[in-house]
Amino acid sequence: MNTRPIKFFYSPGACSLASHIVLEETGAAYEAVRIALAEGAQRQPDYLALNPKGRVPVIVDGDFVLTESPAILYYLAQRFPAAGLWPGDPQAAARCAEWLAWGSSGIHVTYAHLSRPERYTNTEAAIEDVKAKARSASREAWEMVEAKLAAAKSTWVAGEHYSVADAYAFVFWNWGRSTRLGYDMARDFPVWTEHARRVGERPAVRRTLEQEGIALP
Repeated sequence: MNTRPIKFFYSPGACSLASHIVLEETGAAYEAVRIALAEGAQRQPDYLALNPKGRVPVIVDGDFVLTESPAILYYLAQRFPAAGLWPGDPQAAARCAEWLAWGSSGIHVTYAHLSRPERYTNTEAAIEDVKAKARSASREAWEMVEAKLAAAKSTWVAGEHYSVADAYAFVFWNWGRSTRLGYDMARDFPVWTEHARRVGERPAVRRTLEQEGIALP
């Protein structure tokens, strides 16, 4: 197994926040490399050589390069099992995987139509239509998360034990309070906000938010 520190490429507040939190949770040595998305750093040749998709996060563990948040979260949980970040119970493990899949293929994509509408159309008029639809679709997704958390009545999203899925859910809670969506998370999504506060009480999360310049819940 590689003994060099993991190299971690991220952008503050992006979906890479979940992987950043998990790296801190593991206690593993890592080197964080900030990618300035607004400045186009993700499109530079050296970065595209690592990830031709031009996205964050990316981890480099020796000769092993991995992209995509769900894959990275799973890998880190398996790479550092002592951290206990992947459930051992089969049903809880499946629930954890369900949250990662939903976050990646559903919630994130819905929000991306608002944050990156140019990916989905070419004209200015169509861009405004995409953004308008994304606002309503995002609201529906956020309400669905709130309802799912309320119905579960468990401490953490995959059951009674903290997992990588909680770090991922925190990313979307943070996006909800961003200027793009501007939700009053405490008022409109109280169950999710209580979960975010529990996540924010963890020392590893506090360290990560400080590094990325993100306010605590």
